[in-house]
Amino acid sequence: MSNFRIFKQVPRLLFGADSVDRLAELLPPKTSPEDYYVFVIDDVHKGGLIPPRLKATENDIIEYFPASKKEPSTAQVDEVRDKIVSLKGKQKPKSVIGLGGGSTMDVAKAVSVMLCNEGSSSQYQGWDLVPVPGLHKIGIPTVAGSGAEASRTAVLMGKDRKFGINSDFSMFDAIILDSSLIKNVPTDQRFYSGMDCYIHCVESLQGTMINELARGYASKALDLCESVFLADGDDDMLMTASYLGGVSIVNSEVGVCHALSYGLSLELGYRHGFANCVAFNVLDDYYGPWVDKFRQMLEIHKVTLPKNVTKSLDENAMKRMVEMTLRMERPLTNALGPDWKNILTPEKIVRLYEKM
Repeated sequence: MSNFRIFKQVPRLLFGADSVDRLAELLPPKTSPEDYYVFVIDDVHKGGLIPPRLKATENDIIEYFPASKKEPSTAQVDEVRDKIVSLKGKQKPKSVIGLGGGSTMDVAKAVSVMLCNEGSSSQYQGWDLVPVPGLHKIGIPTVAGSGAEASRTAVLMGKDRKFGINSDFSMFDAIILDSSLIKNVPTDQRFYSGMDCYIHCVESLQGTMINELARGYASKALDLCESVFLADGDDDMLMTASYLGGVSIVNSEVGVCHALSYGLSLELGYRHGFANCVAFNVLDDYYGPWVDKFRQMLEIHKVTLPKNVTKSLDENAMKRMVEMTLRMERPLTNALGPDWKNILTPEKIVRLYEKM
């Protein structure tokens, strides 16, 4: 039996340099003095030139999110939700706008969901566990590659696991793909985020859950990534690759690299794109030709990955990383088929972590 999914995409999209200045066209209008918007903005932009272009008013809430410190957590999302409720009571915002990298956009998605659902965001980590639709939300990436602008997942760190709120209710209602917003991203960060796109396209295309529609998106995104990181492709290409790669993942699945990278993020606090790069670099047995190209890209962009990153971890930490990887059943089924547990054993996972 085929593994069909209902294909869903972000319904409204603005593309092109300086398109962020047209945000108002995508926002639900305020119809009373009490109406407000919530802006979740990566704190790297605090005091910068981008936030004033969003034209927030005194009644709006601006939450600067410390995305560069560590992966976002369920506790942080609950805290932002509670802060909004304490300030505004039962009055919900007309829209939640997330501006930043994948982590910041994921927080905006999760806050939108949690303003309409009871309890902690940790209750909704998993597949289709959200009972009530979230609020209207808009994503504006200022780093390209995660595909968070296109996906139905808000990835969060829980107490003992990194997992996504994976629901159609997590998808943005509109996005703005403005390449002028990514022109000043530091080289290393641009590379790691771009490689997130490259890697999940490879995993999508090599997986068992691929279909021709997802293949079309992933193939084009992969071509664009190679144009950007092996040749002289521009920021519009990278922004497009990020979006198309995100759409492909909504309708296929990631693989071994992402499953391993979640363990690295859990124990070492690595940011997602960086963790993917560290993991992908040892996966010759699974993605050989693409790992070779990845190493070419590292060389061209003069990016050096650390060695022996798991050397200092004790047995318990390694055990937690293995358990986190084994929880990633869908990606591992996609990569290795239904018999994946016999192929990627705990011992094999440990050996892969030890190579990193």
